[in-house]
Amino acid sequence: MKGLTEKDLFETYKKDVYKTCYFMLQHPADAEDMCQDVFTSVFQCDWRQIEHLKTWLMRVTVNHCLNALKKSTRSQAKQRLLALNYTQGKEKAAETVVEEKESAKECQQLLSYLPGKMRAVVSLRFLNEYTLTEIADILNIPLGTVKSRLHKGLRQMKQMLEKEEKQQKKGGGKYGQGGASFFSVFRR
Repeated sequence: MKGLTEKDLFETYKKDVYKTCYFMLQHPADAEDMCQDVFTSVFQCDWRQIEHLKTWLMRVTVNHCLNALKKSTRSQAKQRLLALNYTQGKEKAAETVVEEKESAKECQQLLSYLPGKMRAVVSLRFLNEYTLTEIADILNIPLGTVKSRLHKGLRQMKQMLEKEEKQQKKGGGKYGQGGASFFSVFRR
């Protein structure tokens, strides 16, 4: 893009890059570090010549995150999970806020158990709200692969949720209270 400075690029896309890093890496500090690494890498390239800048930037972001996940020696069980606060200036009933935080935390926890490639597709689709075609462009994979990873990822998450619900009925559980509200995050 002509006329766009590095500062403009950063200001325009920092939220999208950070959000993707956060949902891929599941830790705010790691996401901030990765976001910085992504922009450092981008600024070292001739990014002004890229035709589809946002798609290219998101591909770079996802690739950086996937590489970090591969290198990570931490087990998934040790990953720290934080709930998101989706309130945007609106006053909500305490019960609604608690349910949303619980649902977001459960979603993050289930995402953390998915393999990195599936996690990337599910995160880009439902948390960043990209279309399947945009995800295929970002990840540089065929559309059919995006669809199969999304289907498999959601199926695995559903199986984990059903297993959790069975465990809760028996008196124990892995993901905490409430389980049925999880899929409300994915319904559109």
